[in-house]
Amino acid sequence: MKFEHPAGPNPIDQMKVVGRPHDRIDGPLKTTGRALYAYEHTQGVENPAYGYVVGSAIAKGRIRAIDDAAVLASSGVLGVVTARKAGELGKGERNTAALLAGPEVQHYHQAIAVVVAETFEQARAAASRLKVSYGRSQGRFSLEDQRGAAKEPEGENADKTSGDFDAAFAAAPVTLDEEYHTPDQSHAMMEPHASVARWNGDELFVWTSNQMIDWGRGDLAATLKIPEEKVRISSPYVGGGFGGKLFLRADVLLVALAAREVRRPVKVALPRPFISNNTTHRPATLQRVRIGAERDGRIKAISHESWSGDLPGGGPETATSQTQLLYGSPAIATRLRLAELDLPEGNAMRAPGEAPGMMVLEIAMDEMAEKLGMDPVAFRVMNDTQVDPMNPERPFSQRQLVRCLKEGAERFGWSRRAAPGVTQDGRWLVGMGVAAAFRNNMNMTSAARVRLSADGRVTVETDMTDIGTGSYTIIAQTAAEMLGVDLDRVSVVLGDSSFPASAGSGGQWGANSATSGVYAACVKLRRLAAERLQFDPDDADFSGGRVRSGRRSAPLGRAARNGDLVVEDTMEWGDLSERYQQSTFGAHFVEAAVDRFTGQTQIRRMLAVCAAGRILNPKTARSQVIGAMTMGVGGALMEELAVDKRIGFFVNHDLASYEVPVHADIPHQEVVFLDEADDKVSPMKAKGVGELGLCGVGAAVANALYNATGVRIREYPITLDKYLDRLPEVA
Repeated sequence: MKFEHPAGPNPIDQMKVVGRPHDRIDGPLKTTGRALYAYEHTQGVENPAYGYVVGSAIAKGRIRAIDDAAVLASSGVLGVVTARKAGELGKGERNTAALLAGPEVQHYHQAIAVVVAETFEQARAAASRLKVSYGRSQGRFSLEDQRGAAKEPEGENADKTSGDFDAAFAAAPVTLDEEYHTPDQSHAMMEPHASVARWNGDELFVWTSNQMIDWGRGDLAATLKIPEEKVRISSPYVGGGFGGKLFLRADVLLVALAAREVRRPVKVALPRPFISNNTTHRPATLQRVRIGAERDGRIKAISHESWSGDLPGGGPETATSQTQLLYGSPAIATRLRLAELDLPEGNAMRAPGEAPGMMVLEIAMDEMAEKLGMDPVAFRVMNDTQVDPMNPERPFSQRQLVRCLKEGAERFGWSRRAAPGVTQDGRWLVGMGVAAAFRNNMNMTSAARVRLSADGRVTVETDMTDIGTGSYTIIAQTAAEMLGVDLDRVSVVLGDSSFPASAGSGGQWGANSATSGVYAACVKLRRLAAERLQFDPDDADFSGGRVRSGRRSAPLGRAARNGDLVVEDTMEWGDLSERYQQSTFGAHFVEAAVDRFTGQTQIRRMLAVCAAGRILNPKTARSQVIGAMTMGVGGALMEELAVDKRIGFFVNHDLASYEVPVHADIPHQEVVFLDEADDKVSPMKAKGVGELGLCGVGAAVANALYNATGVRIREYPITLDKYLDRLPEVA
């Protein structure tokens, strides 16, 4: 099926099952330990051995020699795999650095070997006896130092302009020109990267933790230089990914090589202190924002520039993407610059682009409102646009930013907000902050298989993953709505590469795309079932477990009385995303308190108002948004990978020293979803929502702290050392 025209009325519009706050159908399995994560699989994994990964002790240079004699002589050791022993390997198209180094080392903790033993403890102990001789080279570890050498990326990340920014900015009576900094950050998911592998002849089966099954399968086959059909990947439950599991990582390659080496199943998990430097992270940015406006507050010019770094062959953090779309202006200029650094690989993390970009743009908007003497909400409302500002002939499919801001302001009590540094509650300085929320909608090709059995049960199979966001539930809701059965009559099986390839989980594209694929398969099954029942397919109604046409009706299962009905289909996308700008919008409001004496910060309450198309399951969607809001607080106040710029690694590479907030840190979080059904985006009329809950939060926190204290901070995270000496004097 191809989605080429705005969606008309369809069975999803009934919203008997879709749009309802159903509990997660996988919840009981997870709370009772019956949902098996990657490292826990035992079926088909008889007598597994254990692998322990050894990472490079240098960030840049070459391996001169590896002496594994002492390792191989250690108790329980079955083998050691290095790049030399592994033979010639390829590299997946989505990997910047090699997943097994040798002889060249590209970054600290790049995997250089895996030691395999009978037990995990034996493998770990033996790995410490591996002797490695290095030749260290001079590396580049500071974005600030490499800023001048940064280059304009090619392709879609090249500079973008509309109008004459320089002239418009020079003519503007009120201007802002400031620089901001966001740090390197870690994904910090609960489940570490882990895999179990088994070879059957030349066929490889891997249980792993991966967000994108089809990508992982293809890149693993390419790296091992074997046919893709010889690789099967299973990832039914993923304990968090946040972009860190979008791509093939070292655990998957090394477990496959280890299992091949010792000729038995092997388990490999990356230890927590290994993840920050071995896998991917969000790169730091240096950003400059310039805004020019008339005295009445109308923006005439916006420029947003961002510098970030990555390994050679990598890409930039696309921090300027939202600035091309969020506010109306006759002159807009965005520019990305990419520096080559020898730090671990930078890549997608928690709304890449918009998350760090909104952390900056929305502080700048607050600063500009102050220069103009305007309320920050009113300033944003005044500069709303219903068309793509860089392509005015292209309207938004739906855009309710103004409603989000106004309704949020009313709900939050924004009218009570006072001037900076004025409101006190005992020893606490209290302030309110606001930021717009923005995340682009993205659609990806997605397929599914749907099976109807004679007992009226429906089974959905797709390689879609559930990363804790509720994929099982919304897919079941879609099938139940389309086929007119109760939710408990639908079984969903996910995360296996033997199933039709879906959109996968990531970037806020998963829910809408994957359910659209299920929708397409269900349309085909409805037609086939009606034909088997000798009903008119164009007239058939599916409800209450029955099919009705005119005065006739029959149980749905009767259509499969001669054998299961099985169909597959794929949702593909036409040019509607080119004709209409498809985005999600919202507003974040934060109340923060700062201790006048100690500088301690508390987030007292938060509100997110979101317009993101049809909400498929308000309960799971709310969970995603409050989780994202909590991440946003972490990005604002706590999270930072500290770089040792002498030898090139992230120092605080475990959860004992990498600080993240928890829900208990924030007493009150409220989420409001506006009614919206966007017929331009999919037959589901839905869009993604999870990452919208993050984009803008950091700035809302920063703006609230400014309102509380009168201290403006332009460098994240906003830690005590950056403002304690600037707090108002205590009488």
